This record gives sequence, C-alpha cells and structure tokens, in this order.
Amino acid sequence: MKSKTALALTITLATSFLASAVDIDVSKLPPPSDKKDLTFEKDIKPLFEKSCIECHGEVKPKGKLRLDTLAGTLKGSVDGKVLEPGNSAKSFLVANIAYLGDEDDFMPPPKDVKKFPKLTAEQVGIVRAWIDQGAK
Repeated sequence: MKSKTALALTITLATSFLASAVDIDVSKLPPPSDKKDLTFEKDIKPLFEKSCIECHGEVKPKGKLRLDTLAGTLKGSVDGKVLEPGNSAKSFLVANIAYLGDEDDFMPPPKDVKKFPKLTAEQVGIVRAWIDQGAK
C-alpha cells in the first residue's frame, strides 16, 4: 500500500509541477529570439554557467536538476521534465527564469541574484528560441 501511495503522491506532485508552468500569463514572457540554429553547447550552456550551474551542476544538483549538460537538462528534476521541446511557453524552466508564476520557483532565487545574476529578457528569449527549435 505504501508504494501505491508514494506513486500517487509522485504523480500528483509532478502534475502540479508541470501545471504551474501552464498557468502563467504567457503574454508576460519575453518573446523568443529570432536567432536560428541554437544549440545547448554553443548558446545555452554559457548562459546557464553564469546563473544556474553553481546549484544545478554535477556536484549535488538541487532537486536533482542538472543544467550543465543537454541530457541533464532534458531529463529534468525529481519533479519531472522542466521543458517541453518545441513549446517554450509551456516549459517550467522558462517560467522560472522569466520570474513568472510561483515566486518560490524563480531561478535564480531572488535572494541569490547578487551572486548569480537573473537572466535578462534577451537571454530568456534565447532559451525560448532554443526550446522552440527542439532543444538540441
């Protein structure tokens, strides 16, 4: 019985985790960049290195979310996937880095922005374009 309860709880948490990204006002998102042929290694990893990798890197990644590799980013966290390739507006990662939705999910956390800079609207737009282009 305990494993069924744990599974049900996990599914509920994952569903609410992903649903919160859907509930954001997408009109408040920065528009996707018009840059083409974006790749994780060339365009996204350098952005994440400045603001995300310290907490979501190889050593003790918070929430088991690794943003230092493409595979880790696509895998997601303990709560499930953080992005939906081809649909940046429904990606939890985009909502978090754009500071939309639940303030507890903002990345980097507001208390840490002096140490880890918040991504600019232009940078969020690059992440959006990369996801919309298939997150490769």
